[in-house]
Amino acid sequence: MQAILAIDQGTTNSKAVLVSLAGEVLARGSSPVGISYPKPGWVEQDPSRLWASVCEAIAACLDAAPDTTVEAVAISNQRESVTVWDGATGEPLGPVLSWQCRRTAPDCERLTRDGHLDRVQQITGLPLDPMFPGAKFRWLLERVPQGRPVRAGTIDSWLIHCLTGGRVHACDASNAARSQLFDLNAQAWSHELCGIFGVDPAVLPEVRDSAADFGTTSGVPGIPDGTPIRAAIGDSHAALFGHGAFRPGDGKVTFGTGSSIMTTLSAYIAPRNGITTTVAWRIAGRPTFAFEGNILVSAASLPWMTGILGLPDVAALVDLAATAEPGGPGFVPAFVGLGAPYWDSTARALFSQINFNTSRAQMARAVTDSLAFQVHDVVSAMKTQSGGAIGALYVDGGPSQNRFLMQCVADMLRHTVIQCEAPEASALGAAYLAGLSLGIFPDLAAISALPRQTTPIPPAADDAAERLKTWNDALARSTLDPAAAKSE
Repeated sequence: MQAILAIDQGTTNSKAVLVSLAGEVLARGSSPVGISYPKPGWVEQDPSRLWASVCEAIAACLDAAPDTTVEAVAISNQRESVTVWDGATGEPLGPVLSWQCRRTAPDCERLTRDGHLDRVQQITGLPLDPMFPGAKFRWLLERVPQGRPVRAGTIDSWLIHCLTGGRVHACDASNAARSQLFDLNAQAWSHELCGIFGVDPAVLPEVRDSAADFGTTSGVPGIPDGTPIRAAIGDSHAALFGHGAFRPGDGKVTFGTGSSIMTTLSAYIAPRNGITTTVAWRIAGRPTFAFEGNILVSAASLPWMTGILGLPDVAALVDLAATAEPGGPGFVPAFVGLGAPYWDSTARALFSQINFNTSRAQMARAVTDSLAFQVHDVVSAMKTQSGGAIGALYVDGGPSQNRFLMQCVADMLRHTVIQCEAPEASALGAAYLAGLSLGIFPDLAAISALPRQTTPIPPAADDAAERLKTWNDALARSTLDPAAAKSE
């Protein structure tokens, strides 16, 4: 059987998915990546291990479907993580600085003090926050030995380098749009921003469409040399595309270590209210834009609380949360500060309104509710920003398969969410783009018509307003400026 091999390179795992030319998942494979924390707030990965995990995932996937012919390769990848390597030898010249890494917070603060915030946001649609890679590129490049033929790029560009045997240095527009060096209106690297961040634009990859020719494979175990690479896209964008969220206002929530909420736009809208504007995807030279809100810590708080309460697994935590009586505490998962729509790097994680009657179940419920509360705040900011309603809202990622968690989201939003049975939304989106590039799918309408197994979850509870009061109280305590608190 003919298929597209979709690589979905994530923060903790690399996955490979074989997708038939009819859009059906034929086989899967995965391999862990590994993350290191060399200093408080520093988060990095090994580029060589990252590539090895991709090869292991590919091998496992191909072993599960030995009679399948790979017609093309597609890439979906973690965004805002960047690295550098020797363009001649392919040797990594530094670690992968993860999107979670906060080591460049002082640089972002300095750039803000120097008056660059408004200009950076105007050009890129992104705030000056250490999540985004502008300052990370500079940190990496400053530590490269002199005289090396350096290349720098997003994770899709590193994978394209590895897949093509170093022959292609390219990325797609969606990944470029998250780099903080890309001009959304010009659809090109900004020499002004490269100057602000201290990055030589010559080391950056060529920006191509999301459905495009990224060269052919060379020396990849299990894949014949010369197999075309026909799509690359950031994982969150890929999920939006995979759901077929093509109408303005349609969106998705991806739950993972953090969460990404995206809604499709009919045209570019300048960002405000803590929401970013980004390229959702670019096809035939034409970008489709989207609003996005990035939540820094989402499902990552669940295993943490599972350990605190001494429970066997996250499923037990969610089951315990479902038994909680009303009136419990609030919880803010600001372990590394807060992302959208607050963008407060000084915020800290906390529980609020705990008393002697607070139960273990209420503590568990406070943590599970925090997923829904953060999504609520991002979606509210998006609605204010666009002046329009949210359309179909899809949910994906591991936690999206839990009915209780998604019911909480629907209740807080007072809006139906659409649960999707296929967990590979990002891989499918990348595969669909490759199919579009190859002419397997003639247009977006054909992709929209592909069968999808979904379950709508309408809002049911009527206590959302009361729960939001508890959340807002906890949020105010979490983000309270220490200097102001001292003076009170």
